[in-house]
Amino acid sequence: MPGMSDAHGPRLRVELGAVQETLFIPLAARARESGRKRPVLRDPKAVEMIGALDYPADKYGPGPGSAIMVLRTAIVDTWVRAFLAEHPAGTVVEIGTGLNTRFERVDNGTVHWIDLDLPDTIDLRRRFFTDTERRKMIAASVLDETWLRSVEESPGPYFFVAEGVLVYLAEEDAAEALTRLVRRFPGALVAVDTYPRRLLEQQHKQAARKGMPARWAWSCEDPRELERFGLRTVEVAPVTRPPRALRTRLPLSYRLLLPPVDRLLRGLFTVTLFRAASR
Repeated sequence: MPGMSDAHGPRLRVELGAVQETLFIPLAARARESGRKRPVLRDPKAVEMIGALDYPADKYGPGPGSAIMVLRTAIVDTWVRAFLAEHPAGTVVEIGTGLNTRFERVDNGTVHWIDLDLPDTIDLRRRFFTDTERRKMIAASVLDETWLRSVEESPGPYFFVAEGVLVYLAEEDAAEALTRLVRRFPGALVAVDTYPRRLLEQQHKQAARKGMPARWAWSCEDPRELERFGLRTVEVAPVTRPPRALRTRLPLSYRLLLPPVDRLLRGLFTVTLFRAASR
């Protein structure tokens, strides 16, 4: 539907579910970062989409957490690039993809890619992206087993990314999703972000202040707790202490700011790379 207008014409007004609407948070963060003189990552597609969409900037516009969001994304980008260096024709699956543009940032010309999200989000994605021989969009819930067959039809090995999505599931649902991946794709890599209970409570308060209906539902004090589902920890990366492969490439402003921020936020924002147990 047509929405607001700007210098480039009417913006697209979209209607999404409460959780799906949170895709604007990382999208706005990447667009804003792309405007910096020395950005952590460049995402011209995010700039294009933010300019085309009539989105709720009062709720989901860039804020103090924007840099944290960008660093989280950049950490996962680093891991995916390392995976592709070893397995250039493997398959990457973005669970809860939103309007992510990781494929555009890391595509090596041979990777196979699956973008998974709920039907309303995939409908929106199709305004900006199209399926190709190597890239496919699937409209399904992460809790629906049917989409796993499409992954199995794509060449392995596999890398599953669940960035900013499992935290909105009930604990038993998050456990079910992870257990299913381990069972169906032994040896696969899985990247997951986790947050302790105290941060979940802060998110609830902030969401109430901003009128955001989506609430985090699952907290995790230590990502190694997820090993009980058959996962083996490969690397734990607090967002404020990114892996060396990324840290050495960060702009000076980030490298100077991260140590004091890490002392304040240590353990609150964590991304972990796991490997599913082999049979």
